[in-house]
Amino acid sequence: MAYLKHLSDKYFDINIVDVEIKQTRDGSGIRRFTLIRVKWRATVEGAWIMVVVKWGIKKCRREGEKEKKEILFSVRIKDLYILNYNLEVLRVIIISNVFICVHMCSCDCRVEECPEGFIPRVSKTFVRHRSEGLFMRGIRSPRVENCASLFTVNEMEFGMILILFVASIPTNLAEDISYGTIVVDGTTSIAQIDDNFVCATIDWWPHDKCDYKQCPWHYTSAITLDLSHPILTKAIQAFNRLRIRIGGSLQDQVLYNVGNLKSPCHPFRKMKHGLFGFSKGCLQMKRWDELNHFFNATSVMLTFGLNALYGRHKIKGSLWGGEWDSSNAQDFIKYSISKGYQIDSWEYGNELSGNGVGAHVHADRYGKDLIHLKKIIKELYKGSQFEPSLVAPGGFFNQQWFTKLLQVSGSNVLDAISHHIYNLGAGSDPKLVSKILDPNHLNKVANTFINLARTVQTHGPWSSAWVGESGGAYNSGGPHVSDTFVNSFWYLDQLGMASKYHTKVYCRQTLIGGNYGLLNATTYVPNPDYYSALLWHRLMGKVVLAVDSDASPLLRSYAHCSKGRIGVTLLVINLSDQTKFITDVQNSMNNNIKLATEQQNISRKSFSRSLKNTASGAEIKASSDEYSYREEYHLTPKNGYLQTRTMVLNGFPLELTSTGNIPRLDPIRVNVKSPISITPLSIAFIVFPDFVAPACR
Repeated sequence: MAYLKHLSDKYFDINIVDVEIKQTRDGSGIRRFTLIRVKWRATVEGAWIMVVVKWGIKKCRREGEKEKKEILFSVRIKDLYILNYNLEVLRVIIISNVFICVHMCSCDCRVEECPEGFIPRVSKTFVRHRSEGLFMRGIRSPRVENCASLFTVNEMEFGMILILFVASIPTNLAEDISYGTIVVDGTTSIAQIDDNFVCATIDWWPHDKCDYKQCPWHYTSAITLDLSHPILTKAIQAFNRLRIRIGGSLQDQVLYNVGNLKSPCHPFRKMKHGLFGFSKGCLQMKRWDELNHFFNATSVMLTFGLNALYGRHKIKGSLWGGEWDSSNAQDFIKYSISKGYQIDSWEYGNELSGNGVGAHVHADRYGKDLIHLKKIIKELYKGSQFEPSLVAPGGFFNQQWFTKLLQVSGSNVLDAISHHIYNLGAGSDPKLVSKILDPNHLNKVANTFINLARTVQTHGPWSSAWVGESGGAYNSGGPHVSDTFVNSFWYLDQLGMASKYHTKVYCRQTLIGGNYGLLNATTYVPNPDYYSALLWHRLMGKVVLAVDSDASPLLRSYAHCSKGRIGVTLLVINLSDQTKFITDVQNSMNNNIKLATEQQNISRKSFSRSLKNTASGAEIKASSDEYSYREEYHLTPKNGYLQTRTMVLNGFPLELTSTGNIPRLDPIRVNVKSPISITPLSIAFIVFPDFVAPACR
């Protein structure tokens, strides 16, 4: 029998229709309450619910997967137990101001007693009252601590104090253990990424850009961002050369106040019939100077998105036509050169490919524009030691459109072909978390990477693929999701997958701004994904290695040559809410690899013994009398709450120091012969300094 050890925080809605309670007194005069009947409306998705009274099975029933059900039962409050058939999700907990014991087992299990140390103590929460009954919205489930005995309900003022809530438990309920092998092929490289693969964006959205009745951008645009904020400076400097892309939806409405500008240059303002609901905006050269001084001080590698609609007009629907007027862009580039500003790459346009988002331009016209812009760049940078790259189109992948673009622009014009990814859907989607933790959903975007890589190889081998913008969920990201720990499952999986499919650069939307910022939009304090990005940037090198595994699809793994040192770094992502994976990492150069069901079924003892005999399977170079070691970085959510804004590294919360510095990201050193354990719903970077990998030389 498995026992619940931890209950994580979660938010729920439940509408309680009716409650009937009977009050009695025992011989000692202590009041006791019996829950006669509870009636509420909620969706219970495919869970077996078992109610145990006085250590016996009261009833066991299966609720509908999608339709709403009414659940009626009678049970004494202090003896209430809720069980789940498939050991995956605890669906219903009914509590009052009492301690309850929660077991996880199948319907034919025999419940005898709660052993000491495994009875969770549930502290009380709160309710809000509405005339038709108790209505709970946004209730945060309480923390759970171990205690040794049940609490007897004494004098409780019932009225509306009875608390009922639905809890969906995404973390360790009944922890299973699965054994497996991960094989890393260090003999050949399957892809290579740029040294500055990790990239973050700064957008143009004003503070009054709102989605779903929220306005999460605040003052984070390229025009209004507080460049003097010390946390911003330290957060960027921690990367020791972070690539930043300035661009976004309003990019093609930005005017540069330099040279012979043909129209007034005013700040963005809301405009009913404007593109994306805003007027044209203005970048003053004073602000451009400030940005470049800041980028120079923080060693930023800059990609700047140019306005591709200047001089054009709307023809029909979202289609724009006419010649691109390059004069404003040319004057802007001239000014930047005259000031000595180092621009790594110029990007042309934003989301104008295919059918576009707010606007689109035909591929043949776009390709001719790129030829023209490339000539401008070459002429203006003639005699310079460095010529910036040309990147385009910064839109959603449409194979026919992208192919045409490469064919029209021709050889050696486009240095990088960029596309955008928002594969989690709308930020308002209530299923964001379930999508993030679903390997099948995560795998869907692989086709985009594969098809783009083929398109580049066939029609533009002189170019390389970039993800120019990716925020997971569009419309500013998902509140309480995109800025929390759970988003790192999506983000790091994206970095691993994109690398594997020949993506050179991956730009995260955003560095700051919206719900998906690496930094909080008002405090500038790093969100969990900031630390995920920083660890990747520091640990994962350019060379991508092939990985094979016999583990569950819920355990995802990616391998690179280590960055700045010899060896191999493995990224492992455990999407399971119950299974701890104990893995044997082996080198494909080892002829004794076992990848089969035999490995999955071995006992814990034999597995540990095999690890000791094979040194975790990795062919290593032993050094004198010292044991070989690996370095582990285990990432977990604070207090087990997936939607926390605090990430924990090897048991220590990642929080700014008292002086506002980025905390140290130190690994734990582990004997390479010991098993690798990946706990449920956690992420780990594992560095093997002595892993023999010819591809990494």
